[in-house]
Amino acid sequence: MIETERLILRPCRESDKSAFANILNTPAMMAHLGGVQSRDVIDALVDKRIADQARHGMSYWAVETKETGELVGTCGVRVADDYSGASIEGMYEIGWRIAEPYWGQGFAREAAAASLAWAWENTVALAIGAWTTADNQRSLALMERLGMARRQDLDFIDPRSGRDRSERLVVYVITRLDRLA
Repeated sequence: MIETERLILRPCRESDKSAFANILNTPAMMAHLGGVQSRDVIDALVDKRIADQARHGMSYWAVETKETGELVGTCGVRVADDYSGASIEGMYEIGWRIAEPYWGQGFAREAAAASLAWAWENTVALAIGAWTTADNQRSLALMERLGMARRQDLDFIDPRSGRDRSERLVVYVITRLDRLA
């Protein structure tokens, strides 16, 4: 679907479930995402990615290296349609999860920049948001490097059931006008 210098971003597949469970469901990876989850929860996450792709023509895609074809994470843009009642409900959302062995190599930034470029060319989005916990310094720094601006007025508590989220999520946004400046 999307190719960068080092990566291929493609729709998730049923066959990705085992790999995602192994590389993305570790204590360090899930530290800001509610902790390590059951295999059923991870499988449901992949099912959501597949359903998002079918429904909206976009999702958080699987990220592979061009060199080896190895699955290194997920990144993309989706419609945040599962945050009922939150300030960001229905917003276009960019997100990324790159496996620990690939941290510090610029894969998240490369995949995120390509995902944003794709979204501006292929959607009607006027703005794209990203959110995380206030202590997720790596993601917050990437949001800023991508040109996203802090939108404290949009911060929210995750309303989805089954998740222990008592802290507010910090929201950053980039608009079509921002990218032209």
